[in-house]
Amino acid sequence: MPHRILVVEDHEPFRRHIRGLLAGRAGAQTFEASDGHAAVEKAEALQPDVILLDIQLPGLHGFEVARRLPRISPESKILFLSHESDSDIIHETLRLGATGYVHKLRCDGYLMAALDAVLEDRYFVSSILG
Repeated sequence: MPHRILVVEDHEPFRRHIRGLLAGRAGAQTFEASDGHAAVEKAEALQPDVILLDIQLPGLHGFEVARRLPRISPESKILFLSHESDSDIIHETLRLGATGYVHKLRCDGYLMAALDAVLEDRYFVSSILG
């Protein structure tokens, strides 16, 4: 059964880039949301295996989306993708239930490894220094 991945990203070119990276992954079905409210709606409707979630989203902040996910899509794993590099913010993503965090500048090199880890219930936090 293919993994269902919801990409939540407001910046359309980056969202398209992520979809391109995921296109080469065998057995992945990808879906998109461009704001926090759409993320909540699509997560509830689709029940994805993984939600790739940005922090700074219009409408509903990524942290608020993460707070709502356990009630509406309890089996979904959360993997944050963000430009944030502050350790307090990264710790907050994990406190909110994420099992992964990938800095957007490291996305090309770490996204697939992060997805594998998250799908195997392992934590993954990318280095922002290389």
